[in-house]
Amino acid sequence: MTAKFEQLFSPLQIGSVEIPNRIAMMPMGVFSARLLSTETVAYTKEGADYYIERAKGGTGLIITGLMPVVANMGFCILNNPEGYVKEMKYLMDGVHEAGSKVFVQLTALTGRANHGLVGICPAPAPIQNVWDPTKTDRGMSREEIKEYIQNFAKGAKLVQEAGGDGVEIHAVHEGYLLDQFAISFFNRRTDEYGGSLENRLRIIKEIVEAIKDACGQNFPVSMRYSVKSYVKDFNRGAIPGETFEEKGRDYEESFIVAKKLEEFGYDMLNCDNGSYDSWFWAHPPMYMPKACNLEDVMKVKEVVSIPVACAGRFDDPALANQVIAEGKLDIMGMGRPLLADPYAPQKFSQGRLDDVRPCIYCHQGCLGRIFQFKDISCAVNPACGREKSYALTPSDTKKKVMVVGGGIGGMEAARVAAIRGHEVDLFEKTDQLGGVFVVASTPDFKEDDRQLLAWYKKQMKDLHVTIHMNSEVTEAQTKGYDEIFVATGANERRLDTPGFDSDHVTYAIDALRYKEIEGENVVVVGGGLTGCEIAYDLAKKGKKVTIVEASETILNAFGLSAANYNMMMELLDYYQVTVLKNSVVDNFADGTAFVTETVKNYPNVANRAQHMFALGVQGMPKLHEIPADDIIVSVGYIPDDALYHAIKADHVHLIGDAKKPTNVMDAIWAAYEAAMNV
Repeated sequence: MTAKFEQLFSPLQIGSVEIPNRIAMMPMGVFSARLLSTETVAYTKEGADYYIERAKGGTGLIITGLMPVVANMGFCILNNPEGYVKEMKYLMDGVHEAGSKVFVQLTALTGRANHGLVGICPAPAPIQNVWDPTKTDRGMSREEIKEYIQNFAKGAKLVQEAGGDGVEIHAVHEGYLLDQFAISFFNRRTDEYGGSLENRLRIIKEIVEAIKDACGQNFPVSMRYSVKSYVKDFNRGAIPGETFEEKGRDYEESFIVAKKLEEFGYDMLNCDNGSYDSWFWAHPPMYMPKACNLEDVMKVKEVVSIPVACAGRFDDPALANQVIAEGKLDIMGMGRPLLADPYAPQKFSQGRLDDVRPCIYCHQGCLGRIFQFKDISCAVNPACGREKSYALTPSDTKKKVMVVGGGIGGMEAARVAAIRGHEVDLFEKTDQLGGVFVVASTPDFKEDDRQLLAWYKKQMKDLHVTIHMNSEVTEAQTKGYDEIFVATGANERRLDTPGFDSDHVTYAIDALRYKEIEGENVVVVGGGLTGCEIAYDLAKKGKKVTIVEASETILNAFGLSAANYNMMMELLDYYQVTVLKNSVVDNFADGTAFVTETVKNYPNVANRAQHMFALGVQGMPKLHEIPADDIIVSVGYIPDDALYHAIKADHVHLIGDAKKPTNVMDAIWAAYEAAMNV
């Protein structure tokens, strides 16, 4: 263990339980049937192995994903008490054998943040739904409140009987049900559970009291707590640095609440920020600053004496060690970084920071899959959630392997093949590894993408992959290899729009990597993720930017998390980017983009016409003349698969963008799965 992280790797007392170090795995939902038993609602062996692997990797405290105490939700900790206790012992024993502790997170669920369950998941009082504001969630009865309180106590007792070290209450955090009780903007009740702050916190007080009565005063109870809501209005979140009127929990009330939570008997505050209305604070994308919640959480530490944890893009052990040593924080909370590399804590302790596979905060493998009710996993770590079945084992037969293309997919195929013991030659036609990912990592908010590239390059060196740079492979060169991975990437799709042969028209790759955009007025053609990120980056630098998108929506990328989507929409709005949908550039001449927008008669929120007249099937064209010093075109990619079709055979594998341009997760997963089986 390196001395400079001594505080991070010192033990800590949480109530009656000592954890071996100050790193905690943050709770993330696990809902898929393969990882969570539908019969006992305990984690299956595969689900338990997912947590145990993080304990083996050096995480001091494992906090499991939320477990409902609500009986009518189908999966509830109370459904099969005997089965739950029996099956959860495998997880508890495995975590304990690794030297770590485990808390189970118990939840009252979503309230107004429910998705498609209006009427089933009640709110404190009738209030508009987050996902469909035209619908109203019903309020809870007193009888339901009392039932929820007792269910928390019963659930905590089951966790204790199964060998759990504590529970965490979900949550006065992220705009979930208990958070809606605590915040006056959401809680419109007029009885003893609404109105004054004391009343709004009553259910939260009674929950911990019931748990302590059932499990004993020494059984630790943590509270998941959002310091500040960052809510501008219903469904509107504030971005960092924005001046706004807080509609949720502000600092003044937050510090009072934190002190009361300690008085009520909670043994730890597990803190972040945000609400479902400002979801990108609780689930920060790459657009958020590193350790985005730390300053706010350290303010809470000043007013309580119980341990305080902080989560939210918090992956720097030096920073964590510093604030812990200064007494400003107790626990470094990591969620997604532990999905990317379950052994990150161990590598921290050994000073091997360059060997930590970084999280890129894309949400594609974790949050995106969770809400598809698929196994939780990770874009950069396909073995996450499949620790045993996707484990890399030595190949029975050592083979000579060729990888054509040194992008992310190609390097992943080379990495996996080399780990399995094969002799690997990687050919890259340019003078740099990384392919289009080098371009994607250019914006200043993509520091983790750049770190991932550095990690892959180090893996190539450490695994003794033979690299051939500036080498474009011909069909003849592919002879003599037992297995060939073709990862030749894709080429940008070009437009034949009149005027697009101008020097003032640049395609996305050149705009990101090579060309300085000097003009004040910029038109971005294409409102996909890349186009919107380019527009945001330029607008942040003071440019006047217009996005022209041919389809009806922007950011229409499969797997894009709502947290990333919502924050990008707020950023485009904040930096005053104009968005024209159903629009195409007809011509570019004399510094002007001539754009046709098709106006369509979409229904309003009442499902009635927005316009006074019918526009016809094709709609009414609306013409725009937009000043454009520069135009940047980002309209997708076409696979470069010529080599593959020239050498197509059973031992030739087409992967990455060369097969189908999608995203980094698809490229890495396809490469991993192909290479683990050769």
